[in-house]
Amino acid sequence: MTASTPPAPPFRDPRLPFAKRVDDLMSRLTPDEKTRFLHQFAPAVERLGIAAFRTGQEALHGVAWMGPATVFPQAVGLGATWNEDLLRRVGEAVSKEARAMRARDDRVGLNVWSPTVNLLRHPLWGRNEEGYSEDPRLTSALATAYTRGLRGGHPVYWRTAPVLKHWLAHNNELDRDTSSSSVRPRVLHEYDLRAFRATVEAGAVAGVMPAYNLVNGRPNHVSPHLAGHLRTWTEEDLLVCSDAGAPSNLVDSEHYFATHEEATAAALRAGVDSFTDHGTDSSTTLARVRGALDRGLLTEADVDAAVRRQLSVRFRLGEFDPEHDPYAVTADTATDFDTPEHRALALEAAEQAVVLLQNDGVLPLAPDTRVAVVGLLADECKLDWYSGTLIHRSTPLEGLYERFGADRVSFAEGVDRVRLRTADGSHLHVLPADGSADEAHGGEGALDPALLAGRTDLPPLTTDAVGTEFALTDWGEGVLTLRAPDGRYLSVAGDGRLRASADQPGGWVVQETFRLEPHGDGHLLRHLGTGRHVRVAADGVKVAAPDEDDAEVFGLVVTERGEDAVARAAAEADVVVVVAGNDPHINGRETEDRTTLRLPAHQERLLRAARAAGRTTVLALVSAYPYAVDTEGLGAVLWTAHGGQAAGTALARVLAGDVSPGGRLPQTWYADDADLPDPLDYDVIGGRQTYLYFEGTPLFPFGHGLSYASFDYGDLAVRVTDGRVAVSFTVTNTGDVTADEVAQLYVRAGCGSVPRPRRELLAHRRSGLAPGETARVSFDVPLSALAFWDVAHGRWRLEPGPYALLVGASSEDVRLETTVVLDGEPAAPRPMRERGLAAADFDEQSGTEIVDRTRVAGDAVTPVTDRTGELLYRDCDFGSGVTGVTVSVAGGGTVEIALDGGPPVALLSPDAPTSGPYDYVDLDGAFTAGGVHDVRVRLRGSLRLAHVGFSG
Repeated sequence: MTASTPPAPPFRDPRLPFAKRVDDLMSRLTPDEKTRFLHQFAPAVERLGIAAFRTGQEALHGVAWMGPATVFPQAVGLGATWNEDLLRRVGEAVSKEARAMRARDDRVGLNVWSPTVNLLRHPLWGRNEEGYSEDPRLTSALATAYTRGLRGGHPVYWRTAPVLKHWLAHNNELDRDTSSSSVRPRVLHEYDLRAFRATVEAGAVAGVMPAYNLVNGRPNHVSPHLAGHLRTWTEEDLLVCSDAGAPSNLVDSEHYFATHEEATAAALRAGVDSFTDHGTDSSTTLARVRGALDRGLLTEADVDAAVRRQLSVRFRLGEFDPEHDPYAVTADTATDFDTPEHRALALEAAEQAVVLLQNDGVLPLAPDTRVAVVGLLADECKLDWYSGTLIHRSTPLEGLYERFGADRVSFAEGVDRVRLRTADGSHLHVLPADGSADEAHGGEGALDPALLAGRTDLPPLTTDAVGTEFALTDWGEGVLTLRAPDGRYLSVAGDGRLRASADQPGGWVVQETFRLEPHGDGHLLRHLGTGRHVRVAADGVKVAAPDEDDAEVFGLVVTERGEDAVARAAAEADVVVVVAGNDPHINGRETEDRTTLRLPAHQERLLRAARAAGRTTVLALVSAYPYAVDTEGLGAVLWTAHGGQAAGTALARVLAGDVSPGGRLPQTWYADDADLPDPLDYDVIGGRQTYLYFEGTPLFPFGHGLSYASFDYGDLAVRVTDGRVAVSFTVTNTGDVTADEVAQLYVRAGCGSVPRPRRELLAHRRSGLAPGETARVSFDVPLSALAFWDVAHGRWRLEPGPYALLVGASSEDVRLETTVVLDGEPAAPRPMRERGLAAADFDEQSGTEIVDRTRVAGDAVTPVTDRTGELLYRDCDFGSGVTGVTVSVAGGGTVEIALDGGPPVALLSPDAPTSGPYDYVDLDGAFTAGGVHDVRVRLRGSLRLAHVGFSG
């Protein structure tokens, strides 16, 4: 340094702790500069040499939306591996690719919005593909591993900064921005918070993203749990990034606040640090923040707290220390993209994700087997919304060709082949694409799917005498796609004209789906993306304008049924592999829940045709979620999520026995829709949901998965000491192939003062064993893991008594069992004189939901079923006696209070409804009780009950 060179400011000094450097930088920023940091796209501060910064880079199973990248299996497929080491290595590969891609394109962000830890409570959730499991401990273990890979192992600097999605209790797409999840305290603590907590406590998480929905009547973007729970779990500064458009929803769709200034202030004070709203345009958000400051709704300290947390993440990412950042891209690491190691890891992950559900000795297939591979997904490698662009791809058909040889594999997709005849007797016709246009979008006639959808340079549909034979696929509920012979899907561009222009259905609003609606002697063809019917006019084939009703009536000419093609292919084979499942952009995706567990009727037809051919039939389900299928008579059934770039190769290697399947179900597969709760019933305890509480017989249980080997369990040893239980046992491969086994440890509490899970996962381990090899598996579990949330006292409690420890290969396949008797804390009745009853702390309820006590904090309860509901509070101790009762209520109606099973002993009602939902009044009445009783509270009307107190 020369005498004329000014010293670097302290925030540039890597020798100082990050906290001091943030303090220094904060002192140099003007109030206006700090305010500008609150939007997702924070601008540069050139006078300080600070670059622009964007929160948010999707990286759920590979770097997404930024072009070609290694694509790993969907998150639910990674969940099916039950393999934390694998998840860590996948996260590491994804973060390396993010760094390498950013070196070429600074739009690639290092604040990655992954993983999704929402629990797969309900299998009809459209975003089932994004989560790991229905179990909070398995979800948290896998999320922790993935975030550790994303973060990297350096003690100071992070390779990427992961943000967990979506806080909190988010598991439905229908009305997702206005629906409220009613979450009782036990479910909150034992289920929903548990999925987040251990991952945050592990220290590899940079923040969370609140979900669109409300919890207990309050939007997640103003959740008191952000401060009350999330930020108490770590000493790190956690960055809270809003979901896209959610800040505006607080006023526009949720009507929770009257003005955007109030909403913005409330979100910022609750803990939101970065506002993802209005795309790259920050002006609206900044105007709202400044308006809130001018009105005194916010202080500069509120803004400073958010900016400080943002800067903390940026310092950890090495932004201000490029010369010290161990993850800064160099000539060596710039090539950490699509490496042989990443390709091999993608294949390994896809192989480990395959779950063998049923096998009558058919699998693995003998080398000389003649295989017919049929079905709508037999020659597909589907991507979901959160995928990168495939660099490599393999379909089941390609994998089987490679493994068994093309001469031993026959194929039938099973689509219906149709022509669409117009009223004048002509037919819809696809003109060939202009070759020059094709070269401009990929060369050698290739059609880049990222560019094709919405293109207007390709020729629109026309009509002629013969027409084009389309491949029609019905994906269920009448939603269909139409594909031209060259593989391009019919789509609608911005000019409203139909073109064969899409490589696959996709996009935020899918433009490649249609519905045939019976009309007279023919059908109307409705385009679902616009909601309009197709018409044939002098200027082309297009969707009708909003004010037009001259839709074309089409005749549907079927030239071949899919079943006939399946039967022909099956006739040439020894074994028919039916590849069925879903398209991740259709009937079950973000914004759209499924309506049934059943396979679509089109695919049921193909499965029946394969069975009817008289050949051994194997069903391979490739899907983002569970199905309820009839497995009777099937030689084998497998499931895998959409497995990324190596999906087909992985499935073929498992079918051929090159790899023994080792995946396990991360969620329950129910046998029938009747087994499912209402999608908006978030009470897993009261609703007897998930494997934890479900009392029926599942189609396949949580943790289930078969192998080509067999395994013996033995030598169980259990020791309880120093607040922990140590469990160990042996697992021996008694088969004749090397295979993975997933050993699972469950607990069942035998001391049931409250409903407890039928069994609950405590720990698991996936191990590879050679034939005859024995491994000793050991788990060390804190006794606190066996506790439950005691609503009577508002804390965790380990109940004394017997606990069954269950070791096995699934939640229902228990191989070893023992019981330990633990000294816990005995139950104590609720102290009525000291605490009274918080309304939401019920033991049981019927006909009610939990709502917000105020916009800021607290819960209340309101009746919803015919405006009558009942709450039960057990073991309420009135001591030597009380003579009065006080209820805090808002709205209008009555509160009836009864002891045990007796008649009401108190009836309270406001003289008139209060003026608003948060205008509470205290109603006093006479009430005499002594000793311990169960208290029943019946609510009638539109009132909200917050608290019941006793005195005298």
